[in-house]
Amino acid sequence: MHVGRQISLTVTLAFCILLACVNHGDAGVTSAFIRSEYPSVDIPLDHEVFKVPQGYNAPQQVRITQGDYEGKAVLVSWVTADEPGRSVVRYGTSEKSYDRTAEGSVGNFTFYQYQSGYIHHCLLDGLEYDTKYFYKIGDGDSAREFWFHTPPAIDPDASYKFGIIGDLGQTYNSLSTLEHYMGSGAQAVLFVGDLSYADRYDYNDVGVRWDTWGRFLERSAAYQPWMWSAGNHEIEYFPHLGETVPFKNFLHRYATPYTDCKSSEPLWYAVKRASAHIIVLSSYSPYVKYTPQYRWLAEEFKRVDREKTPWLIILMHVPIYNSNNAHYMEGESMQDIFEGWFVKHKVDVIFAGHVHAYERSV
Repeated sequence: MHVGRQISLTVTLAFCILLACVNHGDAGVTSAFIRSEYPSVDIPLDHEVFKVPQGYNAPQQVRITQGDYEGKAVLVSWVTADEPGRSVVRYGTSEKSYDRTAEGSVGNFTFYQYQSGYIHHCLLDGLEYDTKYFYKIGDGDSAREFWFHTPPAIDPDASYKFGIIGDLGQTYNSLSTLEHYMGSGAQAVLFVGDLSYADRYDYNDVGVRWDTWGRFLERSAAYQPWMWSAGNHEIEYFPHLGETVPFKNFLHRYATPYTDCKSSEPLWYAVKRASAHIIVLSSYSPYVKYTPQYRWLAEEFKRVDREKTPWLIILMHVPIYNSNNAHYMEGESMQDIFEGWFVKHKVDVIFAGHVHAYERSV
């Protein structure tokens, strides 16, 4: 297929990063980066990548994601450990000069006997395209400052570079992947599920490992938007702990702009960014005929305008095609439901994780 547009993509799947530039249908050349062999062990809790910021009630686990459908808003999330504090973001276009403020919400939850910190979500809207913003959260000596860059205006010729990351975890391989991504020049991450792998732990350690992962990721996610999708490791079904509500940790901690695209649930949603229309699906939520996800996707395809966003990208956790022995044919049911739609609407690329090996079809 000849495509007269350009968008750059950085592909990272299951600890492996491959660099590719999609230009006139040419996939480009992958990078030489190769992750180390298994086994991969979790980074110990006292490692500096998990360091808690200094100061009473200092904001930690700071991250941003796109906050609206069109790319003119940012959702800022963070955690305070000692008390709720103020859920306020001060921001502006000049460093250390914050002429705007936004107030968000704060809450916490329990998982077994683990008590979460105070989780803040704050929307910064009405932003200008292609502009660097500086923002400050927290109070007094514990306040912390960060920045982000908004995307270019939605335009068929807008060039943009995404990172695609999945199945990250918090091992030494995870660290090498994150460092490699941060040196790639990508501008935002499309995350295809399986975040912290905290479900490999038990009892209160599940919540603890969500916290360490949030601090681990902050070096990137506080400055660049990460767009989230959920995988099987976010389900966390622990009946022996009395925890049977799926995605409890994920949904409390990781916000998505789902209401802006008329979705009924944060696990499936869509955003437009530069020249791309990105649709996020949930592999572990109902998607057969008549379900909310099915009905929403049917309507979302109608909103795609290839004159403005010629690139149509789908994110999901479980691949609908997979020849690897691991998780073989697990995506067959979603393939049966949605493959015809993907063909009909000429989806350009589907990114998935789950299988810890790289594979692509043409």
